[in-house]
Amino acid sequence: MPDMLVNLLTLPPLELQIERMAKGGIILRRAQPFEITLVRSFVEQHFSVAWADEISVGFANKPVSIYIAILEKQIVGFAAYECTRKNLFGPTGVAEIARGKGVGTALLIASLWGLQELGYVYGIIGGAGPTEFYEKAVRAIVIPNSDPGIYTNLMK
Repeated sequence: MPDMLVNLLTLPPLELQIERMAKGGIILRRAQPFEITLVRSFVEQHFSVAWADEISVGFANKPVSIYIAILEKQIVGFAAYECTRKNLFGPTGVAEIARGKGVGTALLIASLWGLQELGYVYGIIGGAGPTEFYEKAVRAIVIPNSDPGIYTNLMK
């Protein structure tokens, strides 16, 4: 999967995403340091141990570089940034019960705003798939010759 580039100066307003999620009963917010076990468990259960390891770095960042979506007091989605590499968005995932509600888009936009707050003008979406989602959500473009990027030569 290729990496993608996104202009952080043209992001949709974060407040609108938070309000849209709230209307559907979903709380969108930054994770807290004391929630590391809870969030890691969600990621391990719904996605992979490798992703849980990857986002662990985000809990050491100040501020924490993980956003979560909560429905009925349960985590239903997460998005991380500046965990695997500087200026890199990902990983991210939404539980099946919350898919199709715009949660992934809201988490993406919140995280990209987090990159902008760190001073970046452009952000990198690492190992993006499906690329069509990112193109539509934030007008991201594929970076030529970026596949497999940093995910090459992984230990197996």
